[in-house]
Amino acid sequence: MLITNSGLKIPCICVTNRRLCRGGFSEQLKRVAAGGTADAVLLREKDLSEKEYYALAEEVMKICEGAGLPCILHTFHRAAAELGCRRIHLPLGIMGEQQPCFDWVGTSVHSVEQAKQAVSLGAGVLVAGHVFETDCKKGLPGRGTSFIHDISLASELPVYGIGGIDAENAGDVVKAGASGVCIMSGFMLETAGAM
Repeated sequence: MLITNSGLKIPCICVTNRRLCRGGFSEQLKRVAAGGTADAVLLREKDLSEKEYYALAEEVMKICEGAGLPCILHTFHRAAAELGCRRIHLPLGIMGEQQPCFDWVGTSVHSVEQAKQAVSLGAGVLVAGHVFETDCKKGLPGRGTSFIHDISLASELPVYGIGGIDAENAGDVVKAGASGVCIMSGFMLETAGAM
């Protein structure tokens, strides 16, 4: 759980980006897993081939399992099924392709229309962003907490905000209707591995 500056406890998913890590990715992930702030790890790593992703996913799943932390794989649903991972995050464009072997299916949305489409395609969790300005989306203004409010009203599914979120502003995201938050840079850049 992420503990905000006001003491609020918020469910928090660590989204990986190994390119941001100042040291080794595996070591950083071990620090994150041991830190107690993340409630799950979403292995994003969009630049890898399926074969490369599979090999990394095996390693990450072992780290997560050792820490008792759920691991969510991204995009490669066949690899996830083969690895026995029951949680998947899929791009909206391939939502209809996954096999019915997952307990947790998330997707990213950037509008109310996409949220409605995700629901119709069988999503169970919506990751809505980007909420605030972030280096990951340089030059693009954040959509703000009103965006989270609108997405939350459009769907009964749990909504996790992403983009520029930290302990200072996470409470605002939840007050707008989110069930939790996703954080990338804060986890991948943090030397202690905890927010």
